[in-house]
Amino acid sequence: MSRLYREEEVREIDSEKGSWQEQMKKQLAVRPPRKDEFTTVSGRQIRELYTPADTKDFDYRARLGFPGRYPYTRGVQTSMYRGKLWTMRMFAGLGSAEDTNKRFRYLVSQGQTGLSTAFDMPTLMGYDTEDPMSRGECGRCGVAIDTLKDMEILFSGLPVDRLTTSMTINPPAPVLWAMYIAMAEKRGIPRAKLGGTIQNDMLKEFIAQKTFMCPPEPSMRLIVDTIEFGTREVPRWNTISISGYHIREAGATAVQELAFTLADGIAYVEAVLERGLKIDEFAPRLSFFFNSHIDFFEEIAKFRAARRMWANIMKKRFKAKSERSLWLRFHTQTAGCSLTAQQPFNNVVRTTVEALSAVLGGTQSLHTNSFDEVLAIPTEEAATIALRTQQILAEETGVASTIDPLGGSYFVETLTDEIEKAAYDYIDKIDDMGGMLKAIEKNYPQMEIADAAYKFQRAIDRQQKVMVGVNKYATEEEIPVDIYRADEALEERQIARTNQVKNSRNEKEVKNALERLGEACSGNENVMPYLIEAASAYATLQEMCDVFRKVFGIYRDPGTF
Repeated sequence: MSRLYREEEVREIDSEKGSWQEQMKKQLAVRPPRKDEFTTVSGRQIRELYTPADTKDFDYRARLGFPGRYPYTRGVQTSMYRGKLWTMRMFAGLGSAEDTNKRFRYLVSQGQTGLSTAFDMPTLMGYDTEDPMSRGECGRCGVAIDTLKDMEILFSGLPVDRLTTSMTINPPAPVLWAMYIAMAEKRGIPRAKLGGTIQNDMLKEFIAQKTFMCPPEPSMRLIVDTIEFGTREVPRWNTISISGYHIREAGATAVQELAFTLADGIAYVEAVLERGLKIDEFAPRLSFFFNSHIDFFEEIAKFRAARRMWANIMKKRFKAKSERSLWLRFHTQTAGCSLTAQQPFNNVVRTTVEALSAVLGGTQSLHTNSFDEVLAIPTEEAATIALRTQQILAEETGVASTIDPLGGSYFVETLTDEIEKAAYDYIDKIDDMGGMLKAIEKNYPQMEIADAAYKFQRAIDRQQKVMVGVNKYATEEEIPVDIYRADEALEERQIARTNQVKNSRNEKEVKNALERLGEACSGNENVMPYLIEAASAYATLQEMCDVFRKVFGIYRDPGTF
């Protein structure tokens, strides 16, 4: 091992630190700090000063290395942002397919470099707008997609063979992806040219976000089908985005977000290997999605630890040989749970800090939340400010000029090591339970997150943690903010369009396609070709999801108290 410092020098520094601490204690004697005063947002204790003594056993080659080289702590690409900036992928989905298409076009015209699609609640749950379960929810939190016709309108005029598209969809992910492929092929674009990502991460739904359709086992089967199909037919597509974002939004700490996300990733890899694929066939297309919370250095350390951990997991646990199989490529979104309805313009500052930590942590793509996102779907003005935040960071601040500028920091390297160790402790516990599916059945991650959320809220209530404008520097004045309001007539227009599609399609063709889909679900065939066939015949989202529900059953969260 190559040490960064001579042992004698470290001892001298440690001795000097001791005398410095005595002097500091005398200065602080007037107002001794509370024990919990200097902690991260996750509650991790932070020392007053970090020195070479904290990294005395640090092995540069084994723990840090170079960008684009194992263990990838400093980044997965050799040139990082000097070669290509992160993808600016703003989340968008509002009301109708027409309105969202307009927002997509606007964002692209303003310099956005990738598309990211938010769907409304009925779509997220696999129901058509006309279903009684959907009433009153059309277009409220994203775009409504009932049939291939909606997908065609949503991406009309956009070069989907050149722009990558992300779709935040989970239970019906295979169905939406099938519609997207069918839409592109009807435009003459072969599926092999399509690039993008479907979230498709059901384990974190059972843990945190709670949008369900089928039970865990068949949900895993559908995910493996998409990974297998993408590996063979759509090689540029990321068929899963293993997501810590929603785990963090549910109240998890940074360590819990990292540990549970990577544990989910391990479970997916094991399931695909059981299908018979080789690790280096599919691992290069696995992608991740993390939250960038408000604690600046903790988030940077989390991202760096994530890369190093995944590289070691893939290399040592799964014996991956391909360099790309070791890469943890991730999208980041700034923390929605850090935004406040009080003094909403403060959210611009929060988002800027969180975006900067994502960039310094080496993200591959980034969504910056709009300041009004805590109130409603972002207005065009708010979305533009959020996009400009990324552009200012990229073009004006110099943060993209050098790679991993905080690498070697006594504090950041120590924090990275501590987070990595704590996350491995969680993964070891989950392994001992028999894996993530078994851990979910025992409610282990759910209860850990609930406990962390309770502790954080208690800290806010007791003013042990500060939220500016909420429990400190609050004002009585209400700040007027223009917010986006969904068109009340949208629901009826959406139902009318779906009925028009149903009246004009070939019903026999749809019926046969859905029957073949059901047979594939009941057997062992990959469902994706049958979903594409049904989508191309203009079967509705719910008609295809109802096949899943009929064959696989419906999952109900048992609840934990």
